[in-house]
Amino acid sequence: MADLPIAHYTMHLLRDVGEERARQIAKWGLQDHPDAPASVRAPNAYFGIPTEQSAKLQTDDAFRRGLGSFGHILLEEVAEAYGAIGHDAALRAELVQVAAVAIAWCEAIDRRKVEA
Repeated sequence: MADLPIAHYTMHLLRDVGEERARQIAKWGLQDHPDAPASVRAPNAYFGIPTEQSAKLQTDDAFRRGLGSFGHILLEEVAEAYGAIGHDAALRAELVQVAAVAIAWCEAIDRRKVEA
């Protein structure tokens, strides 16, 4: 998979993300916040995010009914990330998936501009 060419629009989006990170760092500096307040035992509930199981069921149901969307997919990935809080390797892997889905959604938006 590493030898597959990356689409031009993906490279453009990754540049946009890099530029946004540079703006954030310029404004706020490097930040090392906790993943959630130390007292929080159920991050999904605390932040008002469905559990991983609930988000997966919602997503599967929406796609089964022909109503699936990037919103469903991203929410499921975000729910999985919140469920992984406290487990750094798993949390990092889930956040990479969140970022990848966000990029895929942006790519779809950009394709709409081209096709319009």
